[in-house]
Amino acid sequence: MIPAGYMYKSVSAWPHGVHANNVIEVFSAGNCGCGISPRFADYIPHWKHNGYWFFNSPRPMQEIAGQEDIELSSMTLFYYEIYEYEFDQSADGKQADWIPFNSERSFQTDVLILEEKALAGYDVVEYACRNSPECSLLSCCNLADKFCVNSHCLFYTLEDAKKAVESGEFHAIEPGPYRILAVYVCA
Repeated sequence: MIPAGYMYKSVSAWPHGVHANNVIEVFSAGNCGCGISPRFADYIPHWKHNGYWFFNSPRPMQEIAGQEDIELSSMTLFYYEIYEYEFDQSADGKQADWIPFNSERSFQTDVLILEEKALAGYDVVEYACRNSPECSLLSCCNLADKFCVNSHCLFYTLEDAKKAVESGEFHAIEPGPYRILAVYVCA
């Protein structure tokens, strides 16, 4: 797993009426239009993110929040690590495989390694544009009821996440590619 960075997010409760094992709240790593656990701000125009489209430390987010008059105290700070391979269909769409990918080299990526962190689980995130994290398919596309997930709407293990991606369930909803992120809650 590669250190990918930090993000403040507003944690959402699992929507009523949506079926999913034991999900209570959503710690999704992605960000999409469904509005579940959104990022702290529209940060991209500030150009302070790293090559994984997260932040090397919490400080740049705190600066952006100050400039945009955003209160971070009610948000949760997450730290992410990313699996070094993404899963994508071949050009003919008949085969899929794990292939290596790189961070965007035009952004400095020098993540401050978090010493004290609590692993919440693993998320599968679509990267159709191949830069910033998009849909977290378990929560945004309501696939949590098809897999064994924890109370944060995340897979328990990296192997569980890999098996789920390889099952084809995600490709039936979104085209991919998919990346797996370890989701940590900062102390």
